Amino acid sequence: MRISVYPKFGPINSKKVFEAFIESLEKTGDEIQLNCDGNNDVTVIWSVLWQGRMLGYKKIWDECRSKNKPIVVLEVGGIKRNETFKVGINGVNREADFANQDVDGERWKKFNIELKPWQSTGDTIIICGQHHRSHQWRNNPTMNLWFEQQINEIRKHTNRPILVRPHPRNPVGLDTSKWKNVSCKPPQRDYNTIDDTDFKETLKHAWAVINYSSNPAMMAVFNGIPVFVSEQSLCYDVGNTSLSNINKPSMPDRSDWANKLAYTEWTTEEIKQGLPWARIKKRLEEKYLK
Repeated sequence: MRISVYPKFGPINSKKVFEAFIESLEKTGDEIQLNCDGNNDVTVIWSVLWQGRMLGYKKIWDECRSKNKPIVVLEVGGIKRNETFKVGINGVNREADFANQDVDGERWKKFNIELKPWQSTGDTIIICGQHHRSHQWRNNPTMNLWFEQQINEIRKHTNRPILVRPHPRNPVGLDTSKWKNVSCKPPQRDYNTIDDTDFKETLKHAWAVINYSSNPAMMAVFNGIPVFVSEQSLCYDVGNTSLSNINKPSMPDRSDWANKLAYTEWTTEEIKQGLPWARIKKRLEEKYLK
């Protein structure tokens, strides 16, 4: 298989992941092309966030999708953030094909994450934003408008406190004075990792989390907090989609969901060993390269 790998536009935290992925390709004897497309079969990029260095990936993405050529996306994970990384075909989150159609329950145990019992003791509804420059956010309104839409819909059903939590690198200027019992608090930034540091603490008081398709919903589900998400979210199968259920959210069994989720993310050592590539390559050959 001829594979074009593009570490060129990746952020700093992508370097070790690209190195591990390239090493796994070398072990299988696949032909590797770095930062160029020489009539390849598959392209490998980092994320679908078209900002900063990663903006260079948008042209590559658009060309691959226009030609119906498969593109493998490496991305920061949400199970063990900055320790595990997503490896999927043609997207991220639920839009991606993670070659996880057939799974067992053994891999989930390796993450050593307790799925806490579903909670119904918190009082605050948390609305978590995400980055508007991400491909995930295409066809959506501005982040401010989306926040307003969620607040207005929630207020049709409950007067519970609402906390708006923007993405740590996508601040908004939301005027919450238009509603009662609504506040907006940016996450506490960790400038060493560019992530936030206080979400677990915030979840201790949560009744539910509203999130379109990014990782905060996953952390909420781990902690037993019901989530309201879109079909693009990896939490869709254990989440709610209609805010009319905000007072009685669904709390389904999470076992099968966790087992499938475990095959979306990998450590750099596992990537180096070729564990995700073996699954992804087989899936590419069976579905995308016929």
